[in-house]
Amino acid sequence: MKRVVVLSLLMIVAFNFSSCKSDKKSDEKGDDTIKAKKSAVVFSLEKAQNDINFVAYKTTEKIPVGGKFNTVDIISGGEGSTIKEAINNTEFSIPVSSIFTKDTSRDFKIQKLFFGVMENTKLLSGKLMITDATNGVAEIKMNGVTEKVAFTYTIEGKVFNMKATMDVTNWNGSAALASLNEACLDLHKGADGVSKTWSDVALNITSTF
Repeated sequence: MKRVVVLSLLMIVAFNFSSCKSDKKSDEKGDDTIKAKKSAVVFSLEKAQNDINFVAYKTTEKIPVGGKFNTVDIISGGEGSTIKEAINNTEFSIPVSSIFTKDTSRDFKIQKLFFGVMENTKLLSGKLMITDATNGVAEIKMNGVTEKVAFTYTIEGKVFNMKATMDVTNWNGSAALASLNEACLDLHKGADGVSKTWSDVALNITSTF
């Protein structure tokens, strides 16, 4: 009788031990799967250093006025095993309050007298799409209008750079442009005495991963 009890106890212990080993292997496989998923995401726009620079122009001579937006929020996408994957289909938004031109008076005028007269434009939003090895298209929403902007890009090491030019009149921005020009009437006068604010804006955006 004692031998039967001892054998039964040994069988129970052996069963529990094998169950523990099986669970451990299962847990280890789960850990491996999680690690594999994490390792697939090598590039993240949210963690990258994103520099959103622009150049606008004033006077008949087309004098450049540079600036940038200090904040960009990644709404969707923005991750991948390559830089192209991280960029492609990324949706973003940029608060216009983050504009910075090294002139607080100019920043205020652009916010209030340009973006401020547009429809629902506290944010600039959009989507980036890669089309081939050097080109892409950005969908940008501003003033209640969504338009496409073609861009060219380069990837060098861990640095993505894109360049584009947008014409604000394509977003029904003529009234906003006139409002800004009126506020900057004398500041935007050139040697010919004509005050002019150009509608085209050059974009130069860099993401360093």
